[in-house]
Amino acid sequence: MAKIRPAPIESLEAYKHISPDSGYPTIVHPQYNPKIKAHIPPDAPHKVFTPSRDRGLYADPEKKALFAVAKPVDLTESIGTELKNVQLSQLGNQQLDELAALVNERGVVFFRDQDLTTERQVEIFEHFGILDKHTTQKDTKHFIVRGNNADWRTELKYTPWPMTEFHADTSFEINPPSYSLLRMEEHPEVGGDTSWLSAYGLYDELSPHMQKLLEGLHAIHTSRLQYETTIDYFNDKPNRPPIDTHHPAVRTHPVTGLKALNVNLAYCTGFAELKKAESDALLQFLNLHIHSSDDHYVRWRWAVGSIAMWDNRATLHRVIPGNYASGARRGVRTTVFGEKPFYDPKSEGRQERAERLADGRKV
Repeated sequence: MAKIRPAPIESLEAYKHISPDSGYPTIVHPQYNPKIKAHIPPDAPHKVFTPSRDRGLYADPEKKALFAVAKPVDLTESIGTELKNVQLSQLGNQQLDELAALVNERGVVFFRDQDLTTERQVEIFEHFGILDKHTTQKDTKHFIVRGNNADWRTELKYTPWPMTEFHADTSFEINPPSYSLLRMEEHPEVGGDTSWLSAYGLYDELSPHMQKLLEGLHAIHTSRLQYETTIDYFNDKPNRPPIDTHHPAVRTHPVTGLKALNVNLAYCTGFAELKKAESDALLQFLNLHIHSSDDHYVRWRWAVGSIAMWDNRATLHRVIPGNYASGARRGVRTTVFGEKPFYDPKSEGRQERAERLADGRKV
């Protein structure tokens, strides 16, 4: 009988090395995996740079130009706004700046029934900054995103990268992405949703003592696990060699000035200042924290012509795996470089700011 979720026997090296005792695949060290060992990335790692001033800083705080043509509908208290009665393709520069500011504040903004083309999508995103290039991206200006209908719980035994977990896009880069936009071109009627979490909310819900601990740490973000998995499982050829970067575990958003948790489950492997057992315990807690923060969560049901634009500095996200047919989900993503993450001890949490303003206190 055919399996709905067939094992990736044709791709993963582990399936070529079956244990005679258990009958199950055995893991092959990447140094002895011929596909991984043979690949030589053609490009060098990115070098740190200072991007241009964030477009959200140019916006009218009241967003009058944007809201004159679009109706905002908040999907949850903490995160996610849908803009209705508007075509993103028709927005002018001032309205795009105000859109950036809305994304900074709400984390992710959604649109439905859009007429946006790939060319116009790229043009709009070039307004927000320098286009980033994903490590496996073929086109220089956009990246094709597909779904995952594999048995990911089993795959995790044989692939080092937890590819279905919450993450911020390529957070291991020295200049990780700021804004991302995904436009769906093909999609199953059911399945393939994406969920986002507010990194502002994740920070706020920590105790003051845990907040203080994380504010003094650097999270280790690595592309190594993704590098090995994309070669072995997807038969991709990454453009750049794997890297580790140490970013503040709590970062300050350059536009809102708010503190955000800067730890994710797909790319973070520990904390630079801690010993291994300490790192593992803290990551295990943050795994629980992230997966239990439904009060800071929004889930988007895609359709052809739907769009999501999000701020990787203020959110985490993941595609929800499903049983839909292979090839039924296809989207076009554009991304721009952000600043090198930083932590300002004078910045404040979102809840802290709300309480301060409610009391009429100034900074």
